[in-house]
Amino acid sequence: MATQLFEGKEHASYYQKFRFEPSQEVIDLIFSYVDKRLSDASLHKPYGLAVDVGCGTGQNTRILSPYFKKVLGIDISEAQIEEAKKATGSSNVTYSVCLAEEMLVGDASVNLLTASTAAHWFNIEKFLKEVDRVLKPGGCLAFFSYFANIEIHYKDRSEQMTEVFLDVKNIVAPYQSEKINNMKTAYKEIYEAIPYPDKRRIENIRTKIRMPLSSLMGLFLTFSAFQIYLKTEPEKAKEVLRTVEERFLRIMGTSSTETEVEVWLQNLLLLASKP
Repeated sequence: MATQLFEGKEHASYYQKFRFEPSQEVIDLIFSYVDKRLSDASLHKPYGLAVDVGCGTGQNTRILSPYFKKVLGIDISEAQIEEAKKATGSSNVTYSVCLAEEMLVGDASVNLLTASTAAHWFNIEKFLKEVDRVLKPGGCLAFFSYFANIEIHYKDRSEQMTEVFLDVKNIVAPYQSEKINNMKTAYKEIYEAIPYPDKRRIENIRTKIRMPLSSLMGLFLTFSAFQIYLKTEPEKAKEVLRTVEERFLRIMGTSSTETEVEVWLQNLLLLASKP
């Protein structure tokens, strides 16, 4: 059964505002792989159809639009899809509410299928069967995510900043889905389950993102475990946010939440091509 943890309208609005896009390095790695496979199939840009599964509010979906004639973002959450539709995008991008394991696309119709920080939520066995159904021969898949070990950097106080971030992770750990374990193991099980011989797993793609402290605080609100904590213990969760912001400001020696910090992510990428 599909996992539904991103249903609320407020959660979706946080997701749209505070979740970051895939890094350019990840996009470049995907298309250096995809361009070779699709050109071998005598295809040229813009390619036919891309499907972004578990698209959320469309951060990754919109990035695909220059490379394809049509891009479809799908998600189980109506609230996430509504937020995606509100965002500025290209005319060749559309969105639909449906299961990752039951996509509303035809057999052998997709040139590229992506899942950005989403594949760990799916029923992998059913999902990969559905991927095989919809991909064209020579079509590609790209699943990518970041690891759970995020670092927060600010001047010479990075260790202290990261420690505060880790404290929040530890507080919400009891509310975390076991499916997050796929992120902790760098998608090893998902990679091994992909049935195609032409596949690659790339780890340790480091991304550094500058953002104001206010956006980092907003990022906490996008995490599914924190949303469950907020619903279960609302007053405690709000107090955690207030206290954490105070700790960050004290460590940074500033009173402004618009002071920028640098968030370091370790990304992983799975690539494969259907024979």
